[in-house]
Order: sequence, then C-alpha cells, then structure tokens
Amino acid sequence: MLSGAPAEDQLLAPLAGETSLLLAVSGGPDSIALMLLAAEWSRRNPPTTIAVATVDHGLREGSLEEAELVGEWARAQGFIHHLLRWRGPKPTTRLQERAREARYDLLCGCAKEIGPDCAIVVAHHADDQAETILFRLLRGSGVGGLAGMAASSRRDGVKLLRPLLAVEKSRLEAVCNAAGHPFVRDPSNENDKFARARLRSLKATLEAEGLRTEALLRLGRRAAQADDALNNYADRLWSAAVLATEGLQTWFDATMLREAPLEIVQRLLLRDFLRRGAKAPRLARVERAASLIKTNVRAGSKARITLGDLLIDIDDVAATLTPAPPRFRGIVEFETKSRRGGDNI
Repeated sequence: MLSGAPAEDQLLAPLAGETSLLLAVSGGPDSIALMLLAAEWSRRNPPTTIAVATVDHGLREGSLEEAELVGEWARAQGFIHHLLRWRGPKPTTRLQERAREARYDLLCGCAKEIGPDCAIVVAHHADDQAETILFRLLRGSGVGGLAGMAASSRRDGVKLLRPLLAVEKSRLEAVCNAAGHPFVRDPSNENDKFARARLRSLKATLEAEGLRTEALLRLGRRAAQADDALNNYADRLWSAAVLATEGLQTWFDATMLREAPLEIVQRLLLRDFLRRGAKAPRLARVERAASLIKTNVRAGSKARITLGDLLIDIDDVAATLTPAPPRFRGIVEFETKSRRGGDNI
C-alpha cells in the first residue's frame, strides 16, 4: 500500500475512534485507494463497521453501470454497498455545485439510516485541497475559506472525515496500481465547461510561476492558524458580548460590538446562525450587516437590519437578534430612526 501497515494505521488514525463508517467511493483512483486502505486498516482495528456508498448523479451515459461496478468491488472487500441515485430533473445552471450538494445530502441520509454514530469518510487529498484553496482565492474568499477543507467537520448533523488531505493524488493512484485494482475516470473532470477543470488546465503555467501545490497548502495552513485565532477571540467575546439568549432571540451588548473589530462582529453574527441551527447567509451579506451594526452603535442611533431570517434591532444599549417575520425573510434592509433609507445589503 503506502509503505506498510504502520503508515496506513497512522494515516487512518482519525478513524480509530469511530464505531461506524460510510466510505464515499465514486470509483475513481482516490476513493478506490481509500477503500483499499480502509479494508486493510479495518482488519487490524476491529470492531469498526464499514460500509461503502456510491452516488449515481445520472448526468452521463454509463454512470449507473459504473456505480454498480463499484458495488461489486466493495463487496469483494467485504463491505456492504449502498447505491444512491440522484433522481428527478437536473439543474441547467451551477450544475457541479448542485450535484455536490445532492451528493452530500444523499450520503448524509444514508449515514443516518445506518445509525446515529455513523461518520462519512471522503477521499479528498492534497491536490484537491490545493485546488480548493486556489478556487476560493480567485473568488475573494475570507480567511476561513482560504484555510481549505477541514479534516473533520459536520454536515447536517453527520460527522464528515477527510483523512487523506496530506496525501498526494499520485500516491493514491500508486496504491491502486500496487494492488492491481482497476478504477474509473470521470470525463467531466476534464471538461473545461467547469471552472475546476479549467483551473487544472492552468496547473503547469501556475507552477512555472511558483504557485505549486506546496505553496497553496502552506497558504491554507497559515490561513487555518489565523482562522483558529479569530475563532478563539470570537468565542471569548461571545461570552462577554451576549447579554442574554432566550429561545431564538439573542441580545448583544452595543458597547462590546462598538469596540470589537469588524471581523469579530461578523463571526458573532455567524455564531448566532449556528446556535439557532439556521443556514448562514453569504459572507458578503454578513459583512455588510456587521458594518451597518458598527456604524449605528458608534453613532448611538437606532436602526433595523434584516439578514437572512434574522431581524436585528439596534439601539444604544443592545443589538437584538430575532427571527424575522415571513414578509422580511430573504430581504436584507436597513432603516434609520427616521425611517428613511432602503439601504439594501
């Protein structure tokens, strides 16, 4: 495999505390390598139970047959296989983004059916991480986005693990080749209709200018350190800045918001969405709302802002966050004390 059992055990060590795992295996070399490594690892690390899931998006001819073939390979390794199909009409815009959302929705649903403690394991590797960081850099992402993908996170209440983020794609292909195991390649990965495929076509040019995988991963590590520091600051300020919470309402001390850096006010807003289990708005809208909050608490003026499904009332004492009535939701609006405005975020 990589370089023997100890190396494999170290690589998959993050999985050791889990009792139930669902491997996301598309059939490509990365996920097939994950399956092969997990099969060897599980024999030395009972009693972890492992199943495999393959998502058929139904976007190209032959995809179902490939998913069924992956099922045969998974069963040959001793794993139960779940074939998950994305049914219904397919979108005509943002196809890859929506296909990714559908894939995770299906995987999370499958994991929940397996059991409450089932964690999903995906085969994202170092090249994927570098590509993600570059993609987010080009789109002006914040420091959290530039940190790249987390090794462990949660999605829809399900733990999501990425144990291969430090491993290059070439090493994963070598795992398949060493085992003599076949794999499939998705032609859409080379289709320049999609942004990520176009980025891959620029790889040689970017590397010639010094923007290699190692440099992007270094940027990601440094961004992650900065993000951790900012989160730590926001965590400590939350305790000081929150006057009270009651159900879905939160009261922030206006003085604390006035003194806090803008970045931290943004993170406090995002924490409130997380606390309520609500989907956070896009970062640009959160930035605009935080800026309006600070402007008004500095001026000591009253204001009202709607952000996503939140109604934010500001005065010289507090900023009160309350679920917005249905007529406000989806609108981001600013009102001054005199009710002039219509400053949309």
